Amino acid sequence: MQVVEIDTDNRQDVRAFLALPHALYRDTPQWVPPIATDVSRILDRKRNPYFRHSQAAFFLARSGPQVVGRVAMLDNRNYNSFNNEKTAFVFLYECTPDTEASTGLFEAGFDWARRRGLDTVVGPKGFTAMDGLGLLVRGFEHRPAMGIPYNLPYYADQFEASRFRPDGDIVSGYLDRTAAFPDKIHRLAELVQRRRGLHVARYRRRSDLRALAAALGDLYNDSLSGAPGNVPLTPEEIRTIARQLLAFADPLLVKVVMKGDEMVGFVFAYPDISAAIQRSRGRLLPFGWLDWLIELRRTRWINVNGAGIVEKYRGLGGTAILFSEMYKSVMAGRYAYADIVQIGQENENMQREMRDLGIDFYKTHRMYRRSL
Repeated sequence: MQVVEIDTDNRQDVRAFLALPHALYRDTPQWVPPIATDVSRILDRKRNPYFRHSQAAFFLARSGPQVVGRVAMLDNRNYNSFNNEKTAFVFLYECTPDTEASTGLFEAGFDWARRRGLDTVVGPKGFTAMDGLGLLVRGFEHRPAMGIPYNLPYYADQFEASRFRPDGDIVSGYLDRTAAFPDKIHRLAELVQRRRGLHVARYRRRSDLRALAAALGDLYNDSLSGAPGNVPLTPEEIRTIARQLLAFADPLLVKVVMKGDEMVGFVFAYPDISAAIQRSRGRLLPFGWLDWLIELRRTRWINVNGAGIVEKYRGLGGTAILFSEMYKSVMAGRYAYADIVQIGQENENMQREMRDLGIDFYKTHRMYRRSL
C-alpha cells in the first residue's frame, strides 16, 4: 500500500483521482456522477478561486498499480479567520473497503494539516458553501439531490476507525404537491410583508438573475451573521458559483425578500436534472448537453438548496415568508416534488416547523470531527 500526495499539474494523477468514484459506484444506480467540467476545475489551482486565499492537498492510495482510495485535505484560511479556528476540512473521500488504505489516507492528510499548524479536522466539508456536507448515513435507497454527497454505507465505519467522532446530523426533506400545507402560513407571510414593508421579488429571465448575482452573493454573506461554522464567499467565488447555477436555473424558482430596494432574504431552488447527468456520466460532450436541456424542460423535481434571511428579520415572521415561498416553488409550473436540501441540527426550530408542514426528512448526512 502506498499513499502519495498528487501533483495537480500532472494530468495522469488528476485523471486517476477523478476516475476512482466511477469505478466504485459502477453498480450503484442511485449515484449521480459529478459534472466533469466542474470537478476538474476543483483541482485546477489556476481556475478554482479557492486557491487565491487558501490551500489544499490531494492524496491517492494505491495497491500496486490499482488506485484504491483518495482524499482531499483543505486549509481554508478565510474560514479559520472568520471563525477564529485552526481547522482543516476533509473532502472528496472515496475508498474501497480496505482499512489499510483508509487509515493511510487519513494519516497522510492529518500529517499535512499538522504541518500547517491546524489542530482539528471536520467534514466532509468542501471548498464553498455550495458543496454538500457530511457523509450519508440514512437514505441510501434514494438518488441524491444535485451536488449533495452520496457515498457507500461503510464510509462512516472508516471515519470512526480513524478516530473521527460524530459532530451533528444534517437532514434533507421531501415535499410534494399533495402535502396539506397550512393556509395559515401563507396568511402569516402576507401579514408580515404588510406590517414590515416587505415584498417578494420574482424573476422571469436568466439575464435578470445574472445581473443580480453579485447582490445575491452579498445577501448570502449578510445572512451568515450570528451563524458560526460558515464563511463568507469572495467576489470571485460568487461569480464562479453563479456561473455554475445559472446553467440550470429556472428564474421562477428564485425568490428574493425585499425591504424597499434592499435584499433581506432569499429562497433558491432549481430543477433537478440528475437523471440526465447519470445518463451522460457527467459529461457535457458530445451529446450530454442536449439531454440536459431536455431534462430541464421535463423534470418534475426541484431542489430547494438555499434559504436565508438577514438577522434583524429572524423571529419576526420572516421564516413564514420563506416557507410560503418554498411551497409556492414546488407548486410552480409542472413541478411535483422537492428535495429540501440539508437542514442542520442547529436549525432545530426550522426542522420542527418543517415537519409540521408535512415535510418528510428522509435523508441524513453526518458531520465528523477529530482532534489532531
